[in-house]
Amino acid sequence: MSTMQIENVSRRSFLQGVAGLTLSFCLPALAAPAAAGKTAAAVVPFEPNAFLRIGSDNSVTVIAKHLEMGQGTYTGLGTILAEELDAAWKTVRIEGAPADASRYNNLFWGPAQGTGGSTAIANSWDQLRQAGASARAMLVNAAAQRWKVPAAEITVRDGVVSHVPSKRRLRFGELAAEASQQAVPVNVVLKEPKDFRLIGKHAPRKDSADKTNGRAVFTQDIRLPGMLVAVVAHPPRFGATVKSFDAGAAKRVKGVGDVVQIPSGVAVLASDTWSAKKGRDALRVDWDESRAFKLGSEEILARYRELAKQPGLVAHQAGDTDKAFAGAAKVVKAAYDFPYIAHAAMEPMNCVIRLSAEGCEVWNGEQMHTGDQHQLAGIFGLKPEQVKINMLYAGGSFGRRANTKSDYVVEAAHIVKASGGKAPVKLVWLREDDMRAGYYRPLFHHTMEAALDASGKLTGWRHRLVGQSILTGSPFAAMVKDGIDAVSVEGAANLPYAIPNLRGDLHTPKDIDVPVLWWRSVGSSHTAYSTEVFLDLVAKASGKDPVALRLELLGDKPRHSGVLRLAAEKAGWGTPLKPGAPGTRRGRGVAVHESFHSYVAQVAEVTVAADGSLKVDRVVCAVDCGIAVNPDNVRSQVEGAVGFALSAALYGEITLKDGAVVQGNFDGFPLLRINEMPRVEVHILPSTAKPTGIGEPGVPPLAPAVANAIGAATGKYPGRLPFVTAELRA
Repeated sequence: MSTMQIENVSRRSFLQGVAGLTLSFCLPALAAPAAAGKTAAAVVPFEPNAFLRIGSDNSVTVIAKHLEMGQGTYTGLGTILAEELDAAWKTVRIEGAPADASRYNNLFWGPAQGTGGSTAIANSWDQLRQAGASARAMLVNAAAQRWKVPAAEITVRDGVVSHVPSKRRLRFGELAAEASQQAVPVNVVLKEPKDFRLIGKHAPRKDSADKTNGRAVFTQDIRLPGMLVAVVAHPPRFGATVKSFDAGAAKRVKGVGDVVQIPSGVAVLASDTWSAKKGRDALRVDWDESRAFKLGSEEILARYRELAKQPGLVAHQAGDTDKAFAGAAKVVKAAYDFPYIAHAAMEPMNCVIRLSAEGCEVWNGEQMHTGDQHQLAGIFGLKPEQVKINMLYAGGSFGRRANTKSDYVVEAAHIVKASGGKAPVKLVWLREDDMRAGYYRPLFHHTMEAALDASGKLTGWRHRLVGQSILTGSPFAAMVKDGIDAVSVEGAANLPYAIPNLRGDLHTPKDIDVPVLWWRSVGSSHTAYSTEVFLDLVAKASGKDPVALRLELLGDKPRHSGVLRLAAEKAGWGTPLKPGAPGTRRGRGVAVHESFHSYVAQVAEVTVAADGSLKVDRVVCAVDCGIAVNPDNVRSQVEGAVGFALSAALYGEITLKDGAVVQGNFDGFPLLRINEMPRVEVHILPSTAKPTGIGEPGVPPLAPAVANAIGAATGKYPGRLPFVTAELRA
């Protein structure tokens, strides 16, 4: 079948009909009238985006521009498009998009393609609905022409186009060729939520079966002819460099083919991972530590505590806090410490790169397409479009693969370049590399003060934060305004509570050279803890119920109040807990937080033994994330967030000693065990608002809800994470 070119006065869209229909979609609402004698096509503020392919075999392939790393993105994106297309869910398959920001940019990020900030569903909602509806209209018009009937008489359901009066039916594949010759509609009518048949309903995940039976392809599964596996010896301290190395013993290891120096260390290349690892073990490296970072965690914290004694740069201010505190009848104070935390994704960092005369080809769980593409182009002296990226599944990320410096991808490129590009290279990071070679959630110190008047009313609030900036020096540096890193203070600078006099300020140390990066829920992972635990202390000092105080302060925040009320109701807030075993103390705690435009409240129930050991028994969650595209996925994401956040609250800590990371594997950085997982209930508020993120918002409220439950049980509200058993003893 030939390809028909459809022109517009200012842009072009191509419909390719090789064994089916490929729709290059444009937002019709922004379309301009077609020139005389030309077929109508949409004019848009971005290059046409191809999201759909319908094959003659009736298969419906949705092209996903976002990474599937376990969060259910492929299923969500496929559901949105398939809903408006009226496709049969069983015929829908999902394919990862190539790196091409001109077609697959994240609409919230400008001209950049990538996945992060819980934006995948939110930024694709309108785009994919329009794409599906446009394709459906083209199929209907093709059928109307073939049958010579009005398009209004044609219906579509489960991949079948029907004309009920004449009892004629055609499947999508049978119309694909003719639909390819239809003009892209200038305007389409989208479904009303009451007519949804897939959105908001049960739709089996598209990646589950392949991940269960082993067909799913991850980076470690890639095998290319002549490929070598590389393992890198990294410096023991950040900022150290290679002074010299002896590769003699390493090269004598069977399977080792080469040893090369790269900017981040020394790479050993071998026929397989184990041989490369053995070769690295035999390698002798003399490190130059003259510029290495050599402070320990406690020394960093000591510096932060000193900084916190002085005002920082103002991040948020309202009213007159000095006056409020000068006239206070009671002042409540607290401080909170948060450690560095590793992302510790199930699949450590890895990447496959092959260099050829045409360019560079990459296979990995790609999260930041545009940034990585440009970095690789720079290293190899290529144009960005010469860097082809194959987006595979990723075994988790939690922010780690969205690296602002493309660290492990760049490392793989340097290995290929240093070895002459003579063979494809698979870079493999072992768990110890993943734990010790950076990057981490920043270590933070918070101080809090609240002013109460004689009646117990909260009249003043001071919040000071000290910690490293993630955004400074990154492609997102423009988000640093007047010295304030927006992600350092998110959740604190936009505190939802109606407090008349409020000040939040920030210190950002410039001389702490530990590599830091966003970690699941970013700044909210620590600001939610400090604000919500401190608010419970305020409630206690004012003699008010924690839920009642929050509702009082959330008068003009209906979505915060909505989830808070629902979580409290479902948890039985205000009713006594059943007593635990003799010698134990039980408590119930609450927290509510907005992140990524989604609202989550959680109520935790805990049991604290006399020796201070802690068991989280139950967590009740209420979620408002707009329209829940896949309710099952929303529940699973919140359940997973509870486990992830609880693991961090109980155990998550990376410590430095003389600048070196102490932890190397899960023996020193333990994760939550299945027997420690609480019973989790997730309740989704009905909504007609556009969907917002859900991959991260379930994380922030968990730790403060648990801490407040501990406080209710013991009177002790933990001032540091992770929780220390010794501090909770009776």
